[in-house]
Amino acid sequence: MPSRRSILAGSAAAAFMAGAGSVSPAEASPGGLDRAALQEALDRIVATGATAALARVDGPAGTWRGASGVVELGRPARPVAGGRFRVGSITKTFVATVVLQLVGEGRLRLDDTLERWLPGAIPNGARITIRDLLQHTSGVFNYTQVLFETVEEVLSARYHTFRPEELVALAAAQPPVFEPGTAWEYSNTNYVLLGLIVRRVTGHAYGKEVDRRILRPLRLHGTEVPGTDVTIDGPHAHGYEPFEQDGEIVPLDFTDLNPSMAYSAGEIVSTTADLNRFYRSLLGGRLLRRAQLAEMLNPVGEERYGLGIYQQPLPGGPTLWGHSGGIFGFVTFSFSTPDAATQASVSINPWLGDFSPALIDLLLAAFGVTAPAARAAAPAVRLPAPGFRLPGA
Repeated sequence: MPSRRSILAGSAAAAFMAGAGSVSPAEASPGGLDRAALQEALDRIVATGATAALARVDGPAGTWRGASGVVELGRPARPVAGGRFRVGSITKTFVATVVLQLVGEGRLRLDDTLERWLPGAIPNGARITIRDLLQHTSGVFNYTQVLFETVEEVLSARYHTFRPEELVALAAAQPPVFEPGTAWEYSNTNYVLLGLIVRRVTGHAYGKEVDRRILRPLRLHGTEVPGTDVTIDGPHAHGYEPFEQDGEIVPLDFTDLNPSMAYSAGEIVSTTADLNRFYRSLLGGRLLRRAQLAEMLNPVGEERYGLGIYQQPLPGGPTLWGHSGGIFGFVTFSFSTPDAATQASVSINPWLGDFSPALIDLLLAAFGVTAPAARAAAPAVRLPAPGFRLPGA
């Protein structure tokens, strides 16, 4: 049976190929938000592949937030639009922001080597720079590829507290994927290392620095770095993973887990409102000095990945900046226009099926792209990089 990830990736690729031909230009909506189109797309995300979905749009055209689906399978309660969820790799933008703040303060340099700050952590650390870690050009093996080899290992370790040094050791035991700076490949290990570097430079856990430098100044009261807390406080929808049992695919509730398995690569819990405010503040210049923001928004390679953030094009609309994230039971997307005027965040509790066409439609509506040809021209929305999935799923 094809995995959920392969189904989603295949659909996204098909959407990209459909948009490769010549199409009429898309048009931006001259009026306010099309709230009906936004809610319809959100409902379709649930109808085609999720148990719940939350979304929010903020911008000059207005604010809209929506919810669809159920809080928990077997219960009819609708999720709260302002509910909380695990953001997965969107954590990386928070971590990159802290690192670049330290660069702006003269406490770090982007050309500093990994070896300088974490001697012996990775065998070729003397050739890997902070910039390489931030933009995934380090060649360091992705530890999540070997963290769990069987479903039984996941189930037995979902409440286990992992030390970040353990996660790094898993990667260090594997050969480099390529020589530093010569190619691009996403690796969660890069951001675990960056979290440890923040601790080495500041003397504080990276989560405390995220809280002090970002969460409190921006009043992101729905966001936290949970550490080893296995629960999600406040209103939230349950997250599920497909699990084969006695020849049938059944939902396995993964709402509660110890996020130390992700550490600074993906442990943050947030809300759609907080994510929108974060990216608005970041791209609006409130969190980084001009030089460091310019470094962050300098993408590399075909992936168009900057420093903890990437570009997502929309036909007939702006090229967005943001990130996606995936961790057991949760998938999240958060994007902003480059001028920080409009943001859209979507949290999805995927189950089976393909929600990507509906997600693309939601983003087109969120950013005011209305021409009929826009849907056919829409490029693939980047799905979360391989990370926390059940083995074989």
